[in-house]
Amino acid sequence: MAALKVVCALVLCMLVAEPMATTSITCGVVASRLAPCVNYLQNGGTLPSNCCAGVKTLNSQARTTSDRQTVCRCLQDAAKNINGLKTQLAEGLPGKCGVNIPYKISKSTNCNNVK
Repeated sequence: MAALKVVCALVLCMLVAEPMATTSITCGVVASRLAPCVNYLQNGGTLPSNCCAGVKTLNSQARTTSDRQTVCRCLQDAAKNINGLKTQLAEGLPGKCGVNIPYKISKSTNCNNVK
């Protein structure tokens, strides 16, 4: 009977703790990883190597659906705040850095559909 109580307590703890789990990626992380890309996204030209390093790091950190959806939303929010952003450069950035992401970088992307 005591073992059943322990098992029930553990299950209850898992049910309570899981919804409280948060994504490890924040918009601050996204912004810091992609900060070296801003000049390129505004003006074009040579793509800085530290920009691609940030893109690759961010891609490897976004392991879960929740992480990828968070990154998507953060990218959309950041795009609204970058004056002179050239959307075609933003859309092509992952490919130029040799990264394949499961969604299009666009203001119109529905981040809830990102898997």
